[in-house]
Amino acid sequence: MNNLFSDPPSRLPQELTDVLYASSVVRIERIVSTGQSSEPGFWYDQAENEWVVVLRGHAVLAFDDGSTVELTAGDYIHIPAHRRHRVESTSNSQPTVWLAVFSAAEGDD
Repeated sequence: MNNLFSDPPSRLPQELTDVLYASSVVRIERIVSTGQSSEPGFWYDQAENEWVVVLRGHAVLAFDDGSTVELTAGDYIHIPAHRRHRVESTSNSQPTVWLAVFSAAEGDD
């Protein structure tokens, strides 16, 4: 039996990503952040759709259209393929535990 909350370190030099499941059509990751954010000027521009939920902690995502989304425990968002985004901030007071599900963009085989 595995647990999404097991061994979340309180301080990491960079985000910790564990691939929990992967197949040809989907990948599920647990991500643990301890105050990390994207490097200035860096944008994720993924070929996959991403659905992500914050299970514990707090995060702010920024999008290249200038919008931001604040996520706390239980909040989730779908980020379509190639929607440029970045992690603006994550909680410094406790680990932020994310569950991310990546899937092929529509029309991709």
